Amino acid sequence: MLTLLALLACAAWLYLAFRHGRFWRGDQRLDDIIAGPTEWPSIAVVIPARNEADVIGRAVASHMAQDYPGAFHVFVVDDRSTDATATVAREAGDDTRLTIVTAPPLPDGWAGKVAAMAAGTAEAMRRMPNARYILFTDADIEHPADHLRRLVAKAEANRLDMTSLMVKLEARTFWERLLIPAFVFFFQKLYPFPLVNDPSHRMAGAAGGCMLVRRTALERIGGMAAIKGEIIDDCALARAIKPGGPIWLGLSADARSLRPYGGLGGIWRMVARSAFNQLRYSTALLAGCVLGMLLLYIVPPWAALDGLFDNHALLALLGVTAWATMAVCYKPTLDLYRRPAWEALLLPVAAIFYVLMTVDSARAHWAGRGGAWKGRTYT
Repeated sequence: MLTLLALLACAAWLYLAFRHGRFWRGDQRLDDIIAGPTEWPSIAVVIPARNEADVIGRAVASHMAQDYPGAFHVFVVDDRSTDATATVAREAGDDTRLTIVTAPPLPDGWAGKVAAMAAGTAEAMRRMPNARYILFTDADIEHPADHLRRLVAKAEANRLDMTSLMVKLEARTFWERLLIPAFVFFFQKLYPFPLVNDPSHRMAGAAGGCMLVRRTALERIGGMAAIKGEIIDDCALARAIKPGGPIWLGLSADARSLRPYGGLGGIWRMVARSAFNQLRYSTALLAGCVLGMLLLYIVPPWAALDGLFDNHALLALLGVTAWATMAVCYKPTLDLYRRPAWEALLLPVAAIFYVLMTVDSARAHWAGRGGAWKGRTYT
């Protein structure tokens, strides 16, 4: 039985390595574009923020330091924070390029972040009716000075309706180094970036920390109301936009998140709040996900070690081949996070934790607590 499972795992990894959009290569990057459009369009930057006083100052300051040649204005949406989010944001900006928007009470049927994005968009369109793009970005993202210019140059050159980047996440502590690169790898496997970026392919995905959206595309889908109840708002927005125009998703090495996760618990909460939603609250999909993860990530090292110790050549060969393919596929993500290559062998350990987080997400849903985040619970 183990030999059969090892054969399946080996075949699966060879398929993922060569047939699944080459997701693992991590080569979808924002070009260092020097030339841009002859006329730089106006940009509205919308930052939904709820209790972000510890990070939003640096995030807003990074926007104020942008070298963008055209007009841009930052709209921070204070989503009923109980800390000094609005004060810190105001002190980090300037009156000519920063507006603090107070979010209205959360409407029925809306996810909190999406409602804040809608409030910021409405104010942006009132003040900047001719803005060509809206940059949705999180309150914990620090952007390099040339970031907005490069995003817009990419969008204009390729006539993109959405240009999104998975920013570099915090990975300093033990748990972050073990789990965060794995999170990025799993995201790339779930939404292969080359397939997302292929206009002829139905795959759609985005990273909510940085999404440059063409205003006409947002209007075409009916605004943020089109995804009003979505917890995983970024990918929902990408799915809504892509049928009407091309989108692009890449990795960033210089735009980065300022948010420390505070150990295993912080990462656990981040994943568990939306993992079961990703599976459409389906018990069958949950079971398939768990079994698939065990086959892909646990069977290869188990087969390799069992085959080597029991002198079972075929089992060892299958296990080692699958485990080695897994490690080779994981290495570009580790390179992005400047982690040593040997840590690729620990991906099965990270996978176990993600399986447990996903099961815990389902347990919370069944207990009526849904996706808890920022003091709100979505059932």
